Amino acid sequence: MTPPEGRLALFGTSADPPTRGHRALLEGLLGLFPAVVTWASDNPLKQHGAPLELRTALLAALVGAIDDPRLSLEPELSSPWAVETLERARARWPQRELVFVVGSDLAGQIPRWKRADALLRSCRLGLARREGWPLQTADLERLRDLGASLDLLPLAIPPSASSRIRERPDPAQVPSELWPVLLQHNLYGLSQP
Repeated sequence: MTPPEGRLALFGTSADPPTRGHRALLEGLLGLFPAVVTWASDNPLKQHGAPLELRTALLAALVGAIDDPRLSLEPELSSPWAVETLERARARWPQRELVFVVGSDLAGQIPRWKRADALLRSCRLGLARREGWPLQTADLERLRDLGASLDLLPLAIPPSASSRIRERPDPAQVPSELWPVLLQHNLYGLSQP
């Protein structure tokens, strides 16, 4: 389904597993954009705790629970390289203004991404502040130097992190809609609260 015309928020995540922070971000983006698409991907800078297929199933459960027709899961956008994902999105929605959304924790990493300059010149970059990961002025300047058009999104995302759940399983940080998939596949050492 093609989202309505206008700006389109693109939010890729490792979803390893999705957290309450992911849910808050997706719901927040729906308050700012006419349409939001999301997908799970393999991040070459991370070790993953579950295969991509299961992480996509977890993200699908989250998207289904949010239950908003303006939010869609688009697994065909998935690539380990953000620039390839953006090329796929541009081919699919050529008339849309694409806003590639990342959390503030990634702002300093983006310049090291494959073809970061091409990525940043071909879309707007939406930065969502995550509690515990403040945006650094030097990171913002470096992104602008690479050609980024930045949108500092008026969102405050809770400090939950997938990596922390994998290290120290905390059921309180996991959205309830994920439990059927988590338990069926015995993921992340989590047991339902």
